[in-house]
Amino acid sequence: MRLGVLDVGSNTVHLLVVDAHPGARPLPAYSHKAELRLAELLDEGGAISPEGVDRLANTVKEALEVAEDKGVEDVLPFATSAVREASNADRVLERVAADTGVQLRVLSGPDEARLTFLAARRWFGWSAGRLLVLDIGGGSLEIAYGLDEEPDAAVSLPLGAGRLTGGWLPGDPPDQDDVRALRRHVRAEIARVVGEFSRLGAPDHVVATSKTFKQLARLGGAARSAEGLYVQRDLDRKTLEEWVPRLAGMTAAERAELPGVSEGRARQLLAGALVAEGAMDLFGVEMLEVCPWALREGVILRRLDRLRNG
Repeated sequence: MRLGVLDVGSNTVHLLVVDAHPGARPLPAYSHKAELRLAELLDEGGAISPEGVDRLANTVKEALEVAEDKGVEDVLPFATSAVREASNADRVLERVAADTGVQLRVLSGPDEARLTFLAARRWFGWSAGRLLVLDIGGGSLEIAYGLDEEPDAAVSLPLGAGRLTGGWLPGDPPDQDDVRALRRHVRAEIARVVGEFSRLGAPDHVVATSKTFKQLARLGGAARSAEGLYVQRDLDRKTLEEWVPRLAGMTAAERAELPGVSEGRARQLLAGALVAEGAMDLFGVEMLEVCPWALREGVILRRLDRLRNG
């Protein structure tokens, strides 16, 4: 069957079309993205602005038209932290439903972490042992750990690259005092949850998902996305630590010239790098591997499991 996953994230609205069958690996058929950066369209009261709501409703409508054109039988729509934490979330959901007929399922932070963990587990398999999975989105950082398909610990922290850029790094290039303040904030937030994971023992394999980690790995010399899903891509902490001060001294336009960095994500890359560096340092991770599958694939896999189990 052909499924569409409609992911209303903090940076993009992404429709992923896959050919999927219970017990088989989902095969991507088409991808449609629109950059909204909802995490940066919040007013002082934490509400998504009227302009942001209009753009979101129109973008969802466009994605549904694409899904119909591609022969999608069923659309699985969900929203993450930007909508979840908006002070006008209920009104946003009502507006999207009224304009498009789509009832967005708002995932909790721990749900995001669990579904991303499921995707990583299925990608790497049981032989990977105990997984520690890190995911940096536009609005939040998800961390999950476990030996099975359901993690033993899963948390979500308000440390998304878009959220932090909008709230902490207004300058271009950023003021170095702002960078240091953000670094302290990020590490204090992550340090609060490290003990919850360290008591479970050291992971056998550390995995990262998300555009932020893919871009950071590319800066560190990992293969381009054009070289395919099955090429191993790693990020080591030493290389990341060398890149952070370089990124801090660049404008967004200069970052956009770097290999693998898109213009739309260039402004957020420094904040994402500070989160990645803090997480790797505080969890004692020297090297991690980037996983091609993440939250969207986790949503698909969970749906297929339910179909298979009746």
